[in-house]
Amino acid sequence: MKIIHCPINGPRPAQEFVYGGEVRDMPDPGTVTDEDWADYVFNRRGEPGVKREWWYHLPSGTWFVAERDNRTDQFLRTYLFDAPPDV
Repeated sequence: MKIIHCPINGPRPAQEFVYGGEVRDMPDPGTVTDEDWADYVFNRRGEPGVKREWWYHLPSGTWFVAERDNRTDQFLRTYLFDAPPDV
């Protein structure tokens, strides 16, 4: 069974989590061009490596950030967005 560390509840089975996509900076909707907005909405970086991703823990209703190597599907660390760990 795959285990993911929830920053609120600790180690939990992967079935309790939902992937939310890569963490990205949203452009300012008031000043962004149509082309840049379309790029933000429809395109993702697809190269392999360590990514910062949004994950959702269903039982606790918690969104958090996970740093995950998508080549090995190994979670390196997880944390709440407003409380990143010290590097």
